[in-house]
Amino acid sequence: MTVRHYKDVIVKKPWGNEYLCYQNEELAIWILQIDQDEKTSFHCHPNKNTGFIVLKGEVELSFMRHSLRMSTLDKIHIFRARFHSTQALSKNGAIVLEIETPEDKTDLVRLHDEYGRQGKEYEGSNFEIPKHGDCIWIPEPINNSSAINIGECRVSHISPKSKEELYGASEKDCFIVARGGIVTSSYQKIIWPGDVIDGVSLEKLLKPFELVVGTTFIKVTT
Repeated sequence: MTVRHYKDVIVKKPWGNEYLCYQNEELAIWILQIDQDEKTSFHCHPNKNTGFIVLKGEVELSFMRHSLRMSTLDKIHIFRARFHSTQALSKNGAIVLEIETPEDKTDLVRLHDEYGRQGKEYEGSNFEIPKHGDCIWIPEPINNSSAINIGECRVSHISPKSKEELYGASEKDCFIVARGGIVTSSYQKIIWPGDVIDGVSLEKLLKPFELVVGTTFIKVTT
């Protein structure tokens, strides 16, 4: 099977577009730009978990039996095989950060789709265009990388040297585990790459448990 590489392209969608903005051996993070009133297919990922953080605007996230509204810095985990669809409600559309663990764009099942893509695979290379200057890439945390503005948020990749460096964050601050995580003294995993957690909950976990050496977080704030 040919492995596709997405680092340098934008994938055009009938509802907008998406592009890869971070990638390591554990996960991939994408920027989804959804136009007003448009929505993604009603789909699931049988083998991977997904995390969402809204970076701009308001969206409605629909599941089999219910839906919820999300706005800037709202977050959610969507576990594997759970069908969902995301619609932009805002006048100027919405921007969503999507975290997939593990990375696999072929891991997709579309139940239904307003654009006739039900039962079809992920878009092929004929839907790709080169990235332009407005696209961002989240760098590794070398020499205290500066924050990047995306939508209504600031995104930075941090590598804390101690647990205490992470104390004091707010409930609205979002932390994505990029590498490492938090474990018990016997190395049972509490959170690990791909998990998204707010600043208050992160501090509550850090106090009794251990931060894995080399852990990095992608922090999303306003």
